[in-house]
Amino acid sequence: MNLEDFKITSGINSHQNASIERNEKTIDYSSSKPLSYADILSITKGLNVISEFFDVNAVVTVSGTNISAVALGKSLEEAIVQAMDSNPLDFVNANVVVSAEIDSDAAKMLKGVNIIIAPKFTKNAVEYLDSHDICYVSIETPLKDYKKYLSNETIVTPLGTLVQTPNLSELDKETFKVVSKNKPTVELIEDAVFAWKVAKHAKSQAVVIAKDLKTSAVAQGLRSDASEYALNAACERAKDAVLASDIPLDVHDINAAIQCRIALVIVPSASSKVVETADKYGLALITTGITNKLF
Repeated sequence: MNLEDFKITSGINSHQNASIERNEKTIDYSSSKPLSYADILSITKGLNVISEFFDVNAVVTVSGTNISAVALGKSLEEAIVQAMDSNPLDFVNANVVVSAEIDSDAAKMLKGVNIIIAPKFTKNAVEYLDSHDICYVSIETPLKDYKKYLSNETIVTPLGTLVQTPNLSELDKETFKVVSKNKPTVELIEDAVFAWKVAKHAKSQAVVIAKDLKTSAVAQGLRSDASEYALNAACERAKDAVLASDIPLDVHDINAAIQCRIALVIVPSASSKVVETADKYGLALITTGITNKLF
């Protein structure tokens, strides 16, 4: 069914009235079942993230509007396994967005999730999902064009209506700098770029720990303890991993990363004290010149 075929009458809570309307920025998609207000918000979050990885095999799992896990793989099946391993508890009943066509094998791997979102589904996959009463959403607008459909963000408040352009930030080679004495490997830089793209879409303060192109932990919506939360969640998987933050970190955060054997930290900027601490303990440090705050 298309957007016009289902009606949203309630919001996040049943006592809140709600609706959905098509506009000039609405992408083309179809769903096997009616979608709720919360479903639309959750799927949008997943699509925002997957649009960063439209040209590779990628999987994003979302719980509510929080990013649970992101993983890349040589095949879609490998990416699914990586995402499962990244956060197995939240994988169950999550909304899962993928960047490639879902076949019957992939559909069977995702049978425990809430909604599956993909560019295409094979006939056998559709038959399997229908027979198991699993909701799936087909995104007919090419993912490579998704960012073209992002509109200005509008928030209506009693103090006035706030409007800002969408966050279309990209890493810039002019501001992407290794500021530590220890120079990272190519693999670490790839993980750093991956983690930065995930952190861009997580609620501030966002701290993402990643290794081998999959998240080990995603801290979001926290303030002073975001780094410690992520490091504790990653536990042993923090060793030789990358830590990305959407805002600058202080020396305390850098020391915590060093104690957990993080190999590289990527941040918008770094004070001389932070750089000095990184150099003292051989931590690789990259600054991007870009802050991606999200409230």
